[in-house]
Amino acid sequence: MTHPMPSDDAVLEVSVLASLDAIPAAEWDDCACPETADGGPPLDPFTTHRFLKALEDSRSVGGRSGWQPRYLAVRHGAETVACAPLYAKSHSQGEYIFDHNWAHAFERAGGRYYPKLQVAVPFTPATGRRFLTKPGWEVPGTEALLQGALQVASNHGLSSVHVTFCTGAEAERGGAAGLMRRVTQQFHWVNEGYPDFGAFLASLSSRKRKNIRKERAAAQGFGGEILRLTGDQIQPEHWDAVWVFYQDTGSRKWGTPYLTRDFFRQAHDHLRRDVLLVLAVRNGRPVAGALNFLGREALYGRYWGAIEHHPCLHFEACYYQAIDHAIETGLKRVEAGAQGEHKLARGYLPAPTHSLHWVANESFAGAIAEYLEAERAAVDEEIEILTGYGPFRRTGAEADQQE
Repeated sequence: MTHPMPSDDAVLEVSVLASLDAIPAAEWDDCACPETADGGPPLDPFTTHRFLKALEDSRSVGGRSGWQPRYLAVRHGAETVACAPLYAKSHSQGEYIFDHNWAHAFERAGGRYYPKLQVAVPFTPATGRRFLTKPGWEVPGTEALLQGALQVASNHGLSSVHVTFCTGAEAERGGAAGLMRRVTQQFHWVNEGYPDFGAFLASLSSRKRKNIRKERAAAQGFGGEILRLTGDQIQPEHWDAVWVFYQDTGSRKWGTPYLTRDFFRQAHDHLRRDVLLVLAVRNGRPVAGALNFLGREALYGRYWGAIEHHPCLHFEACYYQAIDHAIETGLKRVEAGAQGEHKLARGYLPAPTHSLHWVANESFAGAIAEYLEAERAAVDEEIEILTGYGPFRRTGAEADQQE
């Protein structure tokens, strides 16, 4: 599939769209996931037109959610060559890269932090491209999208623009353009070509192997069966169970769940081929489950919930079943979402995540830049320390001490 290369004097027009209804799915996905032209899955299931539209159509964004869609589209003549998921935010919920302290400080000083602009996938702490471009349009498309977001902020007197969970390459490009770079971390499991779960266990220290075997035995002895379902294996009644689990976890973690019930109906109709659902079923009834999304190279853990407590079932459904699936299907990694140092002992190691920030007020931006410089050093040190505490086998004297 060939793509015309942009000329140096290509004239690009940036539009702001209040709804994805304003752009055909094929035009958006040509920028978001051009790799699907071979018939395979997208690298990033969360920036597809169908996922973002499910959020919009289910009223999980828009309305009073505090996430107002302001999608960007870049056109060269009649051709859409780049796009971005942009939202006007009236709060900082559902982002997972936290700026609450910035907001409080700015408002204590008499400023108005909200609304702000967020280039992000709502409620989704998963790294992926945020400046979505057709092949060959990466540089001019990204520049047009970035300048478009900054222009929207300037036109409306907004305090700031934030690009969260972008790729490392995007972070470098944004930093070169003058945005402030932030580094945070989360836990990922990396598939080192393991033929099966036993081979993964063999790479761990003996103590960690024993602990995982114990946890899996305890979890699988809960009195039922654990199912992994995807695509047409997922039935409407399964989403009823997922909604119950999600409400329970969401009300405890966030007070009010971010997603509406209708999102799960949309997911059944439009997203179930992008989903891996792990259900613990006892006496014919799901009692716990984990919702994952599937990309071309990675499995993304998203939500967990339960209506019964069983020892270690959380670890089994969220972490070990995800590893099993990744090994069986040849996925390169499992991204287990935000936070949770308990993942370390289960083979998930810390990995950096990136974001970009632009703040209109120069004095406030300077203070944030100093903070981010110190934070980056602290995060780098934390990643190094946590990796050192990882569960994997070592050699020589180090191994004797570990065992």
